[in-house]
Amino acid sequence: MTSALVLLGYLAGSIPFGVLLTRWLRGVDVRAGGSGNIGATNVTRVAGKKLGAVVLLLDAIKGALPVVLAVRLLPDAPTVHVAVGLAAVLGHIYPVWLKLQGGKGVATALGVLLVLVPQAALAAALVYVAVFAVSRVSSLGSLAAGATAVGTAALTARAVEYAGLSALLFALMLWTHRGNILRLARRTERRF
Repeated sequence: MTSALVLLGYLAGSIPFGVLLTRWLRGVDVRAGGSGNIGATNVTRVAGKKLGAVVLLLDAIKGALPVVLAVRLLPDAPTVHVAVGLAAVLGHIYPVWLKLQGGKGVATALGVLLVLVPQAALAAALVYVAVFAVSRVSSLGSLAAGATAVGTAALTARAVEYAGLSALLFALMLWTHRGNILRLARRTERRF
């Protein structure tokens, strides 16, 4: 059952909502505009705020639902919950449908943490909004939110495995944002 749940997590995470919705509703490929990313931030740039918000919600849901299922089926198996959540985020970052060229995993990680460590997810969301409101730089907000999630999870997680997952997701976020981090250091990162 564990393998099936992890596979389900990966497949759910790999659904490229940004690509599908911009193609179906706007007739464009989100990868051909803006940063070329498939996530909500670039969808907002290419197709507008409303569609960006829908993609954000769907990307979070595709992280949350497989974890909810794992928690319901195996309530006393935090390692399985972590594996399913990690698989969902990796599915978004490396989707089989897009030759392993996906997004940065922020919204999907948010969905996973909403289920496993809701306090960390909510704190991260608040920090993202605050940092983005001041800086108008989405990547800076995401990185600050990821660091906040790690700290909050360390204090509030019901299982040490969940706190470890938040740290692992932040490490993945640093990896997927490595280009953004260089641009932030050079003060050339794109603003909204």
